[in-house]
Amino acid sequence: MEEPKVRVGIMAAEEVRFVLLTPYICGQKTLSGTQTARIEGGQILCGEFRGTELHFEAISEEARFSVEDVVIGVRFHWQRLQKQTFQGALTLCLIEGKIQIINEIGAEDYLRSVIGSEMNATASLELLKAHAVISRSWLLCRIMRDNPLEPFPVQKEDGAESEDRVVRWYGRDEHRFYDVCADDHCQRYQGLGHIHSETVDIAVEATRGEVLTYGGTVCDARFSKCCGGVSETYDTAWEDRRVPYLQAIRDDRPEASLPDLTQEAEARAWINATPNSFCNTSDKGLLRQVLNDYDRETADFYRWEVRLEQKTLQSLLLRKAGIDFGDILALTPIERGKSGRITLLRISGSKRSVCVGKELEIRSWLSDSHLYSSAFWVEPGDNGSGVPPYFILHGAGWGHGVGLCQIGAAAMGAQGFGYDEILRHYYRGARLSKIYE
Repeated sequence: MEEPKVRVGIMAAEEVRFVLLTPYICGQKTLSGTQTARIEGGQILCGEFRGTELHFEAISEEARFSVEDVVIGVRFHWQRLQKQTFQGALTLCLIEGKIQIINEIGAEDYLRSVIGSEMNATASLELLKAHAVISRSWLLCRIMRDNPLEPFPVQKEDGAESEDRVVRWYGRDEHRFYDVCADDHCQRYQGLGHIHSETVDIAVEATRGEVLTYGGTVCDARFSKCCGGVSETYDTAWEDRRVPYLQAIRDDRPEASLPDLTQEAEARAWINATPNSFCNTSDKGLLRQVLNDYDRETADFYRWEVRLEQKTLQSLLLRKAGIDFGDILALTPIERGKSGRITLLRISGSKRSVCVGKELEIRSWLSDSHLYSSAFWVEPGDNGSGVPPYFILHGAGWGHGVGLCQIGAAAMGAQGFGYDEILRHYYRGARLSKIYE
C-alpha cells in the first residue's frame, strides 16, 4: 500500500480563528493571513466564502497554518489552551452546530508530531522508534477498519445500564467526519511545535511503514503512561473480547509468576508493595526525557493516594454521574482485571446504590478529571457514626495499563534494549511487518 493520508480533528467551536502562514487555495482564490470563521444562516461564513464545508488546499509541502485556543488534555487535570501550528491541508466542516477544524496530512508527518506530543522528543532513540511503530499501528488499524482482513471492528460507546448498574466503555470510531482526533481520546497530535529534535525524524524514518501485526492483520496497539507493575488485558477497558497480543504481564520479569490480582486481598497487597518494575522509577532525568512539562505535573504515578472527603464525594458523584447517593457509605470493588484494575465498583449510599464500570467510567466518576487509574483499594475513615467522613484511595499506575507502558518502555530504552525487544516485551506474539516503503 502507499502511505495514507490522515484526517485529524483539531478542535470545534462556534467561531474559530486561524492564520494561513503561507498561501493556500480556497475555491479558485489564493489567500493567506488571519481568517475568522463563524456560523451564519446554517452555514460557515469565512470572509467571502460560505458553505457547510470549506477546504483550504496547501500549495506546497512547506504550507503552514496556526490555530488559536486549541484545547489539550480535555477533561484531564492538565487541560489548557494552546496556539498550535500545523502543516498540510485545512478543512472547516459544520458538525452538530459547531465549526470543526480538520487537518489532512500524510501518515508519516502526522506521526512526527504524535511522537513528540505523546513523549518528549529528547527520549532515547529506541523508545521513540518503538512508539513510532505502535502509533503507526494504532492509526492504520483505525483507518483500515473497513478492510475485510481486519478482525477486530472498533466499537462505539456502548454498555449495559439499568437503575442500579452503569457499565460503559468508549470506542474510537465515533469520529464520523475524520479519522482521529488530536487529543488524548485518540493520540496526542499537537502540530509542529512538538517536533523538538531530529531524533524524532530519525525514529519515524527508520521505522517508515513498519507496524505490529498478529495473524496477518495490523495490531490495535494500545498504550498508557504507567502500568503500575503489571499490564492489563483489553477487556478490562473496552468490550468483552480477547485480544491475544494484549496480555497481562509483569513489567520486570514477564516469565515470573503473577499474583492473582483479580482477588481483593492479592490486589491490596500488590498495591501496598512497591515491586521492582521498569516503570517503578523516580529518576527525574529519565522522566524529563519521556514526559512533557504538563505530564510532569503528575509527580506520583507508580503508587499514589487520593483522599476524598464525604461532602466532596457526594457533590462529585452528583455532578459527574447525575446521581444523588445521599451519604456515601462504602466504595466496594466487585470485579478486578488481571492488573488489579477495578472493572466494576459498587457505590453504596444512604439513598441508593449503583455498580459502575468499566475502568474509565470509574475514574471519571471519582475525580474532577480522571483518577490516575482504577487500580486502587479503599480505606474508609471512621468516626463512629457509620458514615465515613472520608475515603482514601490507595492506587497504582497511570492510565488503563493495556499494551505498552510508556514509562516502562522509556526505562527499557535507557537500559539499552532495542525497539524490537521493547515491542516483543509488551505485545506478546505480535511481529514487526513493513506494509509500505
